[in-house]
Amino acid sequence: MRRDIEKTYSRKVFVAKLRRLADALERGERFVTQVAGRRVVVPREAVFGIEREREGGIEEIEFQVSWPARSRKARP
Repeated sequence: MRRDIEKTYSRKVFVAKLRRLADALERGERFVTQVAGRRVVVPREAVFGIEREREGGIEEIEFQVSWPARSRKARP
């Protein structure tokens, strides 16, 4: 099941999140954050990329972080 969560942040909050991510990457640690109130754990072995899009007079870059989803086992 695909679940997209998108949230717009102030410049100050966005910069703080990026700084914490960069610090975790440099230390070789996982990164834990919240997006729109939902906890997200990025493992150390995540893959990183940057995507550029241009559509209808709007340009956008996306900093992408991806990793295999963990399956959740049903609880009895």
